[in-house]
Amino acid sequence: MNQEQLKTRAWKIGCGVGVLVMIFLAVASIKELSAISHVGDSAPVNTINVTGSGDAFAIPDVATFSFTVTDTEKTVADAQTKVTTEANSALALVHAAGVADKDVQTEGYSINPHYVYQNAVCPSPAVYDSSASSGSVSNGVMIPTIAPAPATAIYCPPNKETLTGYDVSESISVKLRDLTKAGSLLVSLGTAGVGNLNGPSFAVDNPDTIQAEARAKAITDAQSKAQELARELGVRIVRVTSFNDNSGGYAYPVMMAMDAKVGSTGAASPTPEVPAGQQKVTDNVSITYEIR
Repeated sequence: MNQEQLKTRAWKIGCGVGVLVMIFLAVASIKELSAISHVGDSAPVNTINVTGSGDAFAIPDVATFSFTVTDTEKTVADAQTKVTTEANSALALVHAAGVADKDVQTEGYSINPHYVYQNAVCPSPAVYDSSASSGSVSNGVMIPTIAPAPATAIYCPPNKETLTGYDVSESISVKLRDLTKAGSLLVSLGTAGVGNLNGPSFAVDNPDTIQAEARAKAITDAQSKAQELARELGVRIVRVTSFNDNSGGYAYPVMMAMDAKVGSTGAASPTPEVPAGQQKVTDNVSITYEIR
């Protein structure tokens, strides 16, 4: 093959490649123009939306309560010493009930001045004695001349507040895992001199498991409703297009409350029954399905 034939062959090959490139570009341009012509248009998608609800029940396994130790003394140091002694005694009872250090927490510690307010006594106004007044005699009759009572202003001193000492307070929360000891521990703390004893508040220590059970029931409920609705409409469910979980959370029972400060010499209290009952967890879901 001579030089001229090689040139001719290369020219033909180049022309063929150029034609293929032009065809490719033309097809691509047509697709782009077609896509541009449909900008803003979307294929209609038919959907249905259903909601589902599920309940799960759990027996509480922890009880939380709190108490406060408060004392007033003339100096901060004396008040702190007394509060520390009483708080340590209360904590010893808590630990004796088997409560671990990780389940005891100080929620607050405060020191405040203690004032006594005294209302001022206003002085009584002077009483004018008219019998001491002088007079004149007319036709044998004594006519008294009574001078007006002096206009004396009465000033009341302002109310007075006196600093008599300092209030020191420490608040502690306790999480009890052995619920059989809840009643006896409440009685022990009540006779130990603590105040504002509140609780117990019952809860499930690991709520995720029971919440997952409620959510699974809610999803099953929604799926059942979707299948029934699709059957009534004569359509077919294709896929899930959206999902929303609206967990309802826990329904807590009313807490017991003890607000008393009984000294160690007080009468022994009977041990209260502290039933934990059960708690209901509710979960609500909303699911959107594509249908055809």
